[in-house]
This record gives sequence, C-alpha cells and structure tokens, in this order.
Amino acid sequence: VCSTWRAVSRSELLWQQLTRRIWNRTHLLHDSWRDDYIYHHRTARNFRVRRYVHNTLHFDDDVPDNNGGVNLICLRITLSDHHLAAGFSDGSVRLFNLNALLHLYTFRPFLRDRLGLFSRAVSGIILALPRLIFASLDGDIHVSIFNIHDPDPGPGPTRRAHLGDVVNDGALVDFTGCNEFWVGLYAGVPGRAIHIWDSGSEELLFVGGTLTDPEAVMGWHMLTEWTTEFVGRVRVTNQELAVACTGLRVLVFDLRNQGIILGEEEVRRGLIVGCLDASDNAYLMVDERGVASVRIAQTLEEVCRFRLRGVGSARGILGCMNSGYAIFCVGGVIRVWEIEHGEYLYGLRERIGEATVLAASNRYVAGSGDDRTLHLWDFGA
Repeated sequence: VCSTWRAVSRSELLWQQLTRRIWNRTHLLHDSWRDDYIYHHRTARNFRVRRYVHNTLHFDDDVPDNNGGVNLICLRITLSDHHLAAGFSDGSVRLFNLNALLHLYTFRPFLRDRLGLFSRAVSGIILALPRLIFASLDGDIHVSIFNIHDPDPGPGPTRRAHLGDVVNDGALVDFTGCNEFWVGLYAGVPGRAIHIWDSGSEELLFVGGTLTDPEAVMGWHMLTEWTTEFVGRVRVTNQELAVACTGLRVLVFDLRNQGIILGEEEVRRGLIVGCLDASDNAYLMVDERGVASVRIAQTLEEVCRFRLRGVGSARGILGCMNSGYAIFCVGGVIRVWEIEHGEYLYGLRERIGEATVLAASNRYVAGSGDDRTLHLWDFGA
C-alpha cells in the first residue's frame, strides 16, 4: 500500500465521514472513529450471518395489582446504545442497562382518575438522554431525568409534562420523537389525529390531521378493552420527518413545518399497522398480503420489496427495522431480511410466542410475547 493511502487511512475525518454516511452515527462509542467504523461494520456483518447472544431481562421490583387483575404486558420498547426502556400495560416504564443486563429503575406515572382499565397503558417512549419521556393512552406525558454516566441512575424526578384530555383529543394510540420534537398519534376525535411538540420547551406546536378519523371508535375502545390490534403507528426518521399509518393509509409529514404532508398513499389491500417502522431516512411497511416495502421517506421512492414467509393472516405479525435489516415476528418466530435487495436471511432460534412488541437498533433486537418475557438478542461485535 502506498504511503499516500497509509496517510489517508489514518485520517479521523475520513473514518468519521464514512461512519456517518453508512450508519448515520454522529457521536463516538470508542476511542477513535476508525474503531467505531470497525465496530459498526462487524456488527452489521453479525446481523447478516446470524451471530448473536440471546438473553432475557429480569426485573424484581414489586408489581402492584392495579390493573384489574390483567397480567402485566409489555407494550413498548425503545433502545439506545446502552439502555433499553420497556413500557407496560399498567403505565410503568422499566429502564435496563444493556451492558450489565440489569434493571436500573422503574418509572411510574402520576395517578389520576381512570378513564378505562387500560387508560394508563404506555403508548410510547423516547430515550433522549439524559431524559426519558413516556406517554400513556389517556394522553398524559411524563418526563424523568437520570444520570447516564452513573451505573445506577437512581429514581430521578418524574413530572407530568402534559395532562391528557381524552374528551377533546381522543386516545393517544402511539407516541414517539427525537431530540427536537415529540409526536403523538390520536384516535377518537375528528380532525385531531396528529400532535407535535417542541421537545425543548415542551410547547404544543401543531394539532390537526384526519388520518385516524375512520378509527375513532377503535381509539375509544382501547381505553377499556385489551386488544392486540393496532389503531395506528407513527415513527420519526433522521431527517425530522414522521411516517404515520393506519390500516388504510400511510402519510409522511414534516415536523419542522407544522406537519405539512409530503406524501400520502391509500393502500387498497390494507396495511399491517404493527409492521410500520423507520430507520435513518427510510421506512418499512407491510400490506395485508404480507408484501413488505422499504421506501425513502422524503420521496416515497421504493428501495426494495419482498414477501414475508409463513404469513397465513395479519394477526400477530410485528415488524421493525434498522439501517440494514428488517426483522419480523411471524408465528412466534423472529425472521430477518436484508433491505438492500430484499433477501431473506434466517430465523432466530428462540421463539417468543405471539409478539406484543418488537424493536431493533443497529446492535440489538428486543421483544416480548405471550410468554411475558423480555428477550434481547445482541449482535454486537
């Protein structure tokens, strides 16, 4: 190798740009950008060849019987580089340290009069370190701050940042966000489907949209009846765009410009709502026939499409994605596709039953099913 290339290969700027371009990483996990590049490359390779370690996450805090005798069900999972936050049907959120596989703390919402048996159920979690933000079906949004450099962050102060108003807004069926914005998807009141907040000031910036108007009755029923069906889902890309869908429509809107719709599509055969996800600048959706499509959020241009294996019906199917792979739970089996060409790769060895939640990052896959166990697959190099 010539001396010029040797000099170029030692350039931190080169490795930083490559890491950002390929994996959208903007902060270091290791001592140098070259080390980070090698780590992300190996981890992506591990995803392709099914090299992982499987663990289960345990928590030993008291689980109060305040959910009408209904078993504690994990409904939402959010992953960061070092933490996992899991949200449950009783409104609690449990934070885990992924390096030590330890349960760190349980966050609980402020109590108020219930509007239904499941009105406190967690509908979304944001890990915008050092803040943890979680929302419930009744529209309440809570914020807690913890010290990410402390191996045991302690309880931290939890406060209610937004008091839900089910009568005027409906049920908050999904909630997500990024460092700049929070996004809520509501069902129950016409013309108020989408809410956008500034995450710094916590000011409500936008209310509007008719996406969930046909699902208004389903939104109300979610407060009182347990169901495995999803009314709607919303996800955020790295370009501060949001993708939202119901079983009938999918739309892309701009968070910075008052929810301006950039693209919209009615899906004649219907969508499997639990399979919508986004990663970097792309999003994933699956129709009722089991045909998956990966698209660029900015233009809705299709990158690839493929058919899911073993899909007898849409019931019980969940999906998620990371920068290079799409992961689905079909019939209790976790299956993986690469999303450049849509090639099926493999199924994971462990089964989780009918999934209630499934999430992925570029290193981890996490999920829970009817066995009530939190599963974690670590593909880290």
